[in-house]
Amino acid sequence: MGQQNNGVTELDLPMVDPLPDDIQKYFDICQEKLGLVPNVLQAYAFDMEKLRPFMAMYNELMLGESGLTKLEREMIAVVVSSVNRCWYCQVAHGAAVRELSGDPQLGEAMVMNWRVADLDDRQRGMLGFAEKITKSSSEIEEHDRQAMRILGFTDKDIWDIAATVGFFSMSNRMASTVGMKPNEEYHALHR
Repeated sequence: MGQQNNGVTELDLPMVDPLPDDIQKYFDICQEKLGLVPNVLQAYAFDMEKLRPFMAMYNELMLGESGLTKLEREMIAVVVSSVNRCWYCQVAHGAAVRELSGDPQLGEAMVMNWRVADLDDRQRGMLGFAEKITKSSSEIEEHDRQAMRILGFTDKDIWDIAATVGFFSMSNRMASTVGMKPNEEYHALHR
């Protein structure tokens, strides 16, 4: 087993050295704003043709314009990651929920069992929908989409929920398969 990238994954896929200027700048911004470079980015940094689209999709889904708040998108990431039992994403996005909500208990509940969390009806509906997409997307029917509309979600919001679920379903599978490890710093953040 490799354990390259400073123990980021179980695969022997070392980062490109030196990193291209745009990627180094992005990593520097992460270090400045987050206090770390997420291991997921370091794991992908063996191949810029894989890293760049991953970063672009993540940034668009999680930071771009949406009718969903950043907290709601992080909550979706945690629910999907919990269903898929992705250790990396549960730890990293659980920390993001703690940070964005200012509520350490919410972050913990989301990772363990989102149904015990103190959520409003809109959030419960959104997360139930996200969970159903994760487990059985082929079973989504018009009544599921209509239930979301009744809760106040637009069709664009429904698209954004589905896209976020899809991205994290892929990311979870990659992280688990390659043995991606969460940054140690995530464990203590925002508690």
